[in-house]
Amino acid sequence: MPSHKPRLILVHEPEKACLDRLIADGHAPERAAEIASYLAQSTDLAPEFEALGLACQARGLSFMAVALDDAASMLAGEDRDTTLVWTLTDGIAYFRGGAAPALARLGGFKTIGSDDALFALCQDKFRSGAVLGALGLPVPQAGLARDGKWLVEPPASPAGWFVKPNRLGAKIGIWADSRCSDLGHVLEISRRVFSAYRDDVVVQPYVAGRNVRASFLGLVPGAGVEALGVAFVDSGADFQTMADSLALYGDTGEAAKAAGHYAEPELVAVADSQPAVDAGIRAIAGRLMGGLGLRDVFSIDLRVEADDTVHLIEFEVCPGLPCFDFRTYCSQQWGLDLADAMAETAASRLSGQEPRV
Repeated sequence: MPSHKPRLILVHEPEKACLDRLIADGHAPERAAEIASYLAQSTDLAPEFEALGLACQARGLSFMAVALDDAASMLAGEDRDTTLVWTLTDGIAYFRGGAAPALARLGGFKTIGSDDALFALCQDKFRSGAVLGALGLPVPQAGLARDGKWLVEPPASPAGWFVKPNRLGAKIGIWADSRCSDLGHVLEISRRVFSAYRDDVVVQPYVAGRNVRASFLGLVPGAGVEALGVAFVDSGADFQTMADSLALYGDTGEAAKAAGHYAEPELVAVADSQPAVDAGIRAIAGRLMGGLGLRDVFSIDLRVEADDTVHLIEFEVCPGLPCFDFRTYCSQQWGLDLADAMAETAASRLSGQEPRV
């Protein structure tokens, strides 16, 4: 019999399950490991499942972490009126987490997170950019190439172009030469990406400036852009590469820390130096929430020039919750560690109790 005690179910796709599936599909083991590293937040959060369970228990909830492959059978036995589903990892192509919110909707369960359609959109950068552009948001116009051939040619750009895989995140397939000034080299990178990962590349005009991460957790129902955390992410480089990302997260990140190669970027509040930019980013987030349907938990990546010009790069509906930037956000915005922030968010949706903030 299903439990009638309010329950938070966290659905996640483990790195190992993804790695094994990619290798079985013919990906080279090294490339498969790079692709699966996108799911490092599943690896990084697992040691905190006990703390998350205790934080839920303190708020009258039970907690269960469920691997994606077990989600369908497990949800079939749950009470739809007392169960909240939180999808930790997204994906429609190399990853499959986008199936979890669809399963929850099929079963009539309450969810934390955006509509399941956005789980698909955010992992196709070219299509996502087209939608964001149609909403009038300041996203760079992009070209698209596959294995050395143009599908859509990029606009002219005196400053050159930035090249990245279309459906991969966590800086996978971004190398030191991903910023380039020659379209022939752009096509060479597209061949390299297709050979390694079977993916297309998005080609955007390069814009100078600093990287910004805007983080959001709707711990209080109805929270709006005032709850957004907006920070420059200063890594000491113009942009982060796959090597930088692998040194930060997951098992590879732990090895990098042990070897002394770990360098956590600095987070600096945008409002401290460019308050007009902070206000502009909050307006962009409001447009994304109202026009696109982002809600509950998400992040936005932007590029900001010295003259306050803002470029919207992409959004994530499953931000890296255990990553340093989101932990910092939870502490600064809500005064809570990650486990308590997640449990408080779930309790506010399930039990109707007032959040303790």
